[in-house]
Amino acid sequence: MSAIALHGPTTSMVLECRDDGPPLWRWWGGRLDAETLPALADLRAPASFSLDVDQPLALVPAYGAGWFGPAALRAHRGGRHSAHRFTTQDIDCGADAITVHLRDDAAGLTLVQRIAVAGDMLTLSATLTNNGDTPLSVDWLASGTLPLPHDCTAIRHFTGRHNAEFVEAVEPMPAQGWTREGRRGLTGHAGPPGLFVEGPGATRHAGRVHAAQLAWSGNHRLLLERDDEGYWVLQMGMALAPGEVSLAPGESLTTPDLLATCSNTGLNGAVQAFHAAIRARAPWPTEGMRPRPVHINSWEGFYFDHDEAALKALATRAADLGVERFVLDDGWFRGRDDDTAALGDWEPDARKYPDGLAPLATHVMDLGMEFGLWVEPEMINPDSDLYRAHPDWVLAVDGVPRITARNQLVLDLGRAVVRDHLFARLDALLTGLPIAYLKWDHNRDLAPAAGAEGRAAYVAQVSGVYDLLDRLGAAHPAVEIESCAGGGGRIDAGIAARTHRFWTSDCIDAVSRVSMQRGFLMFMPPEMMGAHVGAAPAHSTGRAQGMAFRAAVALPGHFGVELDPAEMAAEEAGLLAAGIARYKALRDRLHSGRVWLGEGPDGLVWQAHGEPDDLILHVTRVAPTTLRRPPPIVLPMLTGAGDVRVALLEIATVPGHPAPDAPLFAAMRGGGVVIGGDALATAGLPMPAMKAESVALFRLTRAS
Repeated sequence: MSAIALHGPTTSMVLECRDDGPPLWRWWGGRLDAETLPALADLRAPASFSLDVDQPLALVPAYGAGWFGPAALRAHRGGRHSAHRFTTQDIDCGADAITVHLRDDAAGLTLVQRIAVAGDMLTLSATLTNNGDTPLSVDWLASGTLPLPHDCTAIRHFTGRHNAEFVEAVEPMPAQGWTREGRRGLTGHAGPPGLFVEGPGATRHAGRVHAAQLAWSGNHRLLLERDDEGYWVLQMGMALAPGEVSLAPGESLTTPDLLATCSNTGLNGAVQAFHAAIRARAPWPTEGMRPRPVHINSWEGFYFDHDEAALKALATRAADLGVERFVLDDGWFRGRDDDTAALGDWEPDARKYPDGLAPLATHVMDLGMEFGLWVEPEMINPDSDLYRAHPDWVLAVDGVPRITARNQLVLDLGRAVVRDHLFARLDALLTGLPIAYLKWDHNRDLAPAAGAEGRAAYVAQVSGVYDLLDRLGAAHPAVEIESCAGGGGRIDAGIAARTHRFWTSDCIDAVSRVSMQRGFLMFMPPEMMGAHVGAAPAHSTGRAQGMAFRAAVALPGHFGVELDPAEMAAEEAGLLAAGIARYKALRDRLHSGRVWLGEGPDGLVWQAHGEPDDLILHVTRVAPTTLRRPPPIVLPMLTGAGDVRVALLEIATVPGHPAPDAPLFAAMRGGGVVIGGDALATAGLPMPAMKAESVALFRLTRAS
């Protein structure tokens, strides 16, 4: 067999070359020697009721030419040339990448499929070019097509809505197909467009898992389909609106990247591969990521009620607690007293800030903190000076009402003139003020969404946002940007290449955040996860939790505060200050190395950050125990780790009425207890008694 292959440390992908068409998929999974695979022609006898020309799964499966599974391309010229037959023009092979150049002379197009490997992560993308002399309408172009084994058992994915992001769903493999399509114009509150496909007996820690996510912040389609030979085909790509993409002669369309990995160490292996890939894409400066500073955000403390003296007092109280960055949220700009007006008019409100924002920013910096600012550049209120001057700058469809959400419309970032205007306003703010951080919000779905020519503009909108972010990043490389969209509505690998942090959810209820943050960590690394201590009762749910628990739940992410410390009792403020100090002491370990997620008995959930020779173990109990004594939790990643020193750093819970303590845990609170790594991986780590809404925090290090 004439094979080309890419290999990761534990995985391989293999293509079989042929003379008259695109390479054929032979393998994607555990590492193997490609030369040991027999040729497909030696395996496939003629099958009943089949075409005389065999049609195995190709790298780029074509529509209408005998392959009846999902096609990588659906395109036509006024209804003609919709069936495609590709020939291979060239294949560029390197140690870490393969680029396949395909032609269809009858349809007048070329298609370039790229695959690269880094670690055990594949990155796939495609470019389609119209070589004809008439427009080419494109209905679908997959970023990549991947083969999955016949014995897959389940799909693990996420659903969600505003204030309820990352709701995990596990479904058995369907009889024939499964599709998830995002149509909101942005990523959506379910989380990144991605999934995990589990093999027989797969768990968090063992077994085969294929996983993929699309690096795109707009409409998307995830597709799994079973062929009549029992195997599965996976595709992902932009979901195009009717008539959205028409390529003029010579024009091209390039897909977003598809990130895909195969883990033979369960879900956690796939999670760790995702984290490594996102970290490699993140826009950190050359010297790398610095420790993630503790935030305070003014929103839930003040909302639109801005008063310069009160905000300076908030900054002072925050600095006393150990906060390192102060972020001024919505309400600072001209005419912005509620959410009905002024979006688009990005100048400080002289009524609230007679001398502009400089005095507040200077006060913040004099306290030793950085100054950050909330913006929502993509949006506009009809009641704004910008809209009155340029009502034609919004996404709209002729004859269709301009539907508002949160009293706002969406600016058309597909237009260069709109991007230029926004860049000028943001550049003026960043040049004129000592702004270290922008909280970049996006508070509505796109509907309707057509550009200046009346054509659907979802792709152009996302591309325009990327262009604006890239331009700002080049002009102000030291400024960090948070991606927020009504909370977690735009969390994906596409915008992760341009922003430094995500706002996980507008819901800061600590109990709700436990599952949300675990869902986030399935795709994204912890240092990008905005995790704040909110007020009690929580503004989104009305539930109240103790301060120690709230701070402990926020600990593993990028820690922040979303309340006014003036409203806290001295004891509660002390607990918050202690939580901030704990975060500062542990953040280097929490935000480097690998992450393992797990479940323990009796409702416990845990996560471990770092490496087996130095781990922060975070064990959470939400509901009361049903058992007299807690069973141990098994930590498989410590197999072969040798002797491990276990230190119990704290049990974050409501003070008073402590449970009886066994001698082992008293010793863990002292100098620590040495337990064999194999024992921790098999018999498990003994657990202290924990109340509902509490977190046990351990540090596990190699015993000297």
